[in-house]
Amino acid sequence: MKLVSWNVNGIRAVHNKDLFVPFIREIKPDVLALQETKAEQGQAVIDLPDYEEYWNSSTRKKGYSGTAFFIKKGLKVHKVLLGFPEALVAKYKLGEDGYGDPNTEGRVIAVELDDFYVVNSYTPNSKPDLSRLGLRHNQWDPAFLAYMKALEKKKPVLFCGDLNVAHQEQDLANPKANVGEHGFTDEEREGIDLILKAGFIDSFRFFTPEGNGHYSWWSHFANSRARNVGWRIDYWFASKALKTRLKSAAILPEVLGSDHCPVVLEIRD
Repeated sequence: MKLVSWNVNGIRAVHNKDLFVPFIREIKPDVLALQETKAEQGQAVIDLPDYEEYWNSSTRKKGYSGTAFFIKKGLKVHKVLLGFPEALVAKYKLGEDGYGDPNTEGRVIAVELDDFYVVNSYTPNSKPDLSRLGLRHNQWDPAFLAYMKALEKKKPVLFCGDLNVAHQEQDLANPKANVGEHGFTDEEREGIDLILKAGFIDSFRFFTPEGNGHYSWWSHFANSRARNVGWRIDYWFASKALKTRLKSAAILPEVLGSDHCPVVLEIRD
């Protein structure tokens, strides 16, 4: 099974560039997880008849945030879950924080398949002035990990998305210059530490434990992508129970259309 995650930074924009459908037809994912769709289902007329679509779009602000799954027909989807469970929202006091309510921004969608859950997340950005770091560190990250652990009690979990953090120094081109900046604060990096401590596997680092230059996002400034001055902030994580089924993990920087590129996980049947 091939699973692909891609922050498209506006599905209508990448589709209108005629870069979306050709990529999907070429790589043929079984599961495609999209972040930052900035649209509702049907707003981009996409001709992919071999896939079923499942969307979680922002209700707070149109054309903002949003996640979606494209699941190949033939894979049985037992359940579709939108957002966090209400109990976790209440426990971690996730709500309006001055920027908006992250629960209404379409940031999390999960599907239950035969063998496991697949979860797709677009984690809130901490903002350049770190004004949303408190939400991220004290509420969102703990709630998200609690959700993954709760799902894992029922079935193993694969989760992916734009988590808006580079975990280690090797995950960004200029770590020294970015220490303490949004996306590379101790608090954000701790969120990934806790995911790993809980037993989840960073699939890319499972196959490529050491080395920089492997990035999934580049700034639009200073020709960053051409110079590969980027950050690895897009991930596939897997439950430890799926470790023996992990086949490969890759980043596809040659795929254009967004400031992010797709990241891929292949698992054995």
